[in-house]
Amino acid sequence: MTDAPAAANDAAPASIAPSAESPWPVSVLSSKIKDYIARLGAVWVEGELTQWNVRGGAVYAKLKDLEQDATVSLQMWASTRAKLDADFKQGDRVVALVKPDWWLRGGTLTMNVLQLKHVGLGDLLERLERLRRQLIEEGLFDASRKKRLPFLPHCIGLVTGKDSDAEKDVLRNAQLRWPSVSFRVKHSAVQGERAASEVAARIRELDADPEVDVIIVARGGGDFQNLLVFSDETLVRTAAAAQTPIVSAIGHENDRPLLDEVADLRASTPTDAAKRVVPDVSEELARVQQARGRIQLRVSGFIGHEIDRLGQLRSRPVMSDPAWLVDSRAEELVRWVARGSELMDHRLERATARIGELTGHLRALSPKRTLERGYAIAQLPDGRALRSIEDAPLGSALRVTVADGAVAATVDGVEAAERAEGRG
Repeated sequence: MTDAPAAANDAAPASIAPSAESPWPVSVLSSKIKDYIARLGAVWVEGELTQWNVRGGAVYAKLKDLEQDATVSLQMWASTRAKLDADFKQGDRVVALVKPDWWLRGGTLTMNVLQLKHVGLGDLLERLERLRRQLIEEGLFDASRKKRLPFLPHCIGLVTGKDSDAEKDVLRNAQLRWPSVSFRVKHSAVQGERAASEVAARIRELDADPEVDVIIVARGGGDFQNLLVFSDETLVRTAAAAQTPIVSAIGHENDRPLLDEVADLRASTPTDAAKRVVPDVSEELARVQQARGRIQLRVSGFIGHEIDRLGQLRSRPVMSDPAWLVDSRAEELVRWVARGSELMDHRLERATARIGELTGHLRALSPKRTLERGYAIAQLPDGRALRSIEDAPLGSALRVTVADGAVAATVDGVEAAERAEGRG
């Protein structure tokens, strides 16, 4: 009966556009909103129950988006609630078949729940596997992109729950191993609707801090659904984009969140993270002592070897008696000088004899020896030797050379030599 007047009032004004002179009644506007919303039909939605109140058999709840800050009100009648095959509470992740409904009298929008069920483990695993394959294809899990942790970080960033056992484990074990290490701790929710966005925000804060050398994201384990926070796509991509090395210390061996895959190092527990990020000062001091011992042994061995070599060198004759080398070389030099002198004398004797022989031959062929035997050489004025009487007509001036000098002569007569005739 409450809707009858509204239908009557809707007939007249609905045919014309409303204006300041001819406005719609509130009931007309509300009816039109109701009609429009009714055409939307029923839809499936997913979210987290942030409120679950039962009054008079009916349920009044609120459903929040898993990533964005958006919430809608739910209403479930007692008849629908009686068909549910599971119990629900605040914090559950659910999917609901809802039909929008506009309440004319109050002017409010509610979502009538027609069906409600928890998000199944199979659905979650399927979504997680799809995201895993996508990130693998993008190369975010590749070992080549993982950064090496510093040997001794001066400042460690820690993202964890406030006053959690994970925080205490990391701080205690790290400071036991290296007392001077410092931490920059950022608290965050590690489960629930805000966890993924808060952890991602804390990672970004620490990554922007130039003093932070490595970032540890720690949580002390948990069930599969609680760990889904660390498989959130936004959180995983934030960790992958960080320039500072990331260590994932979620502390769950059976189920590996996606943060473990993109982190530069995966630690099995928060305690393991502290041990792998911070070196043990006692172990390092022991290594230093071992290294010093090895160096000392090497240096001592080297010096001993060189001392032995010097001893061997000094024991050699040339070093024990320096004059020995000079004396031995002097004797050898004397032998070579004597041999050289002997060879030189022999060569000189042979050369002298040869010179004598050549001198005899030269003298035998010398024109002077011929002149000494009574011969003379007649030369024409131009210096040519007189070889024929035809070259010296009467009156020709001649130069006659004898053994002890030369005389000038003139041709007064010519006498031809007799030619010997052969006899048969």
